[in-house]
Amino acid sequence: MSKHEFDFIVLGGGSGGIATARRAAKHGARVALIEAGRLGGTCVNVGCVPKKVMWHAADLAHKFADAPGYGFESSSPTLNWNRLVVHREDYIRRLNGIYGRNLDKDGVTVFRGRGRFVDTHTLEVDGERLSAPHILIATGGFPTWPEITGASLGTDSDGFFALDARPERVAVVGSGYIAVELAGVLQALGAQTTLLLRKDHVLKYFDAMLGETLIGHMRDAGIEVVMETPVAELSEDGAGVRVHYATDRAPETFDTLIWAIGRTPNTHGIGLDRVGVEPDAGGYVPVDDYQNTSVEGVYAVGDVTGRAELTPVAIAAGRRLADRLFGGQADRHLDYANIPTVVFSHPPIGSVGLSEAEARERFGDGAVTVYETRFNSLYYGVLEHKVASRMKLVCTGDEERIVGAHVIGDGADEMLQGFAVAVRMGATKRDFDDTVAIHPTSAEEFVTMT
Repeated sequence: MSKHEFDFIVLGGGSGGIATARRAAKHGARVALIEAGRLGGTCVNVGCVPKKVMWHAADLAHKFADAPGYGFESSSPTLNWNRLVVHREDYIRRLNGIYGRNLDKDGVTVFRGRGRFVDTHTLEVDGERLSAPHILIATGGFPTWPEITGASLGTDSDGFFALDARPERVAVVGSGYIAVELAGVLQALGAQTTLLLRKDHVLKYFDAMLGETLIGHMRDAGIEVVMETPVAELSEDGAGVRVHYATDRAPETFDTLIWAIGRTPNTHGIGLDRVGVEPDAGGYVPVDDYQNTSVEGVYAVGDVTGRAELTPVAIAAGRRLADRLFGGQADRHLDYANIPTVVFSHPPIGSVGLSEAEARERFGDGAVTVYETRFNSLYYGVLEHKVASRMKLVCTGDEERIVGAHVIGDGADEMLQGFAVAVRMGATKRDFDDTVAIHPTSAEEFVTMT
């Protein structure tokens, strides 16, 4: 069995693992990276990137439908799903290649296979043993499946990206961001879509205004949103998948059912027990603010930690870890407060900071002031149908420091980044009021609320 010595070993070739490995190598460390699948992990291959491509396709479908209101008289284009998938996958393969070339350029040695701990400083992969004083766990996660009869008759978000044809009738099970994003894309691209909720809301970790508004928009778009209707089991049906409910709702048949009920950390089978790293009840690897696990020399970043499971978070935390370990920046670490996020629903959602409920719990009702607005953007001025935008600023204290900013509406995904900087810097409502608006935009509503 071959043995190799390194300064740093990264277990996992997703966005967080690759970013950490490259930063460490640029600091002069001898770095190895282990990955069994395609480089880029979930985000590049079956997550953010292909999801956004499909979102753009859905957005174009909405624009085509709106075109007559702007005077265009040509007939509606027809979607070639297979061609869309081919173009999407070609793009992803280019990204896979770019990741590989960048790792090679930075001098990171890539080992292909599934790595497993042998001891605190040693990993084994495909007959090779790698050792280093510092090892990073960046193995990410995978879609969660329910333990019910017939569950395997459905598919998951990974399976969605493997569809070679658009289903005519589809059920999406779940209430989180993956569920609402997939439901929006499928409906816009012509599938008759049903969203099945176990409770009566979506996006429970976001400000309540966002989820409530989105449900209304989804229904207006033709999505059937079914609340408080858990799925009891699935059965085979000659016409598709038969869904049986835990309520008195009659069974239904769909071409496809997609489980979007969460994600599970990828910690099983990598030998954590051999080094004394104990996952929590959910299977996540606990870490402190510096990404340290309970074992010296072993670290974790990204979705496997369960902390703000977003690609930019994994990248930022990993780069800071590399700076600390190999760049002489002893106190370098990620501040997990005020992390902005976007849900690519239709319309999109942007959120940073505390929800109204979180702010009231933390500071007390008397210390919290909330500003809200609802409006139709100029885009809908000449259209018969309207898709209203909503915004909310959550402020605290006499100075009305903004501790939360939330928006749902066209352009929310692009406008939030700059406002996130302002919130992180401690901007007040007066700072927003004193900023001259850019007109005509939706973003100007953030600085004109009264």
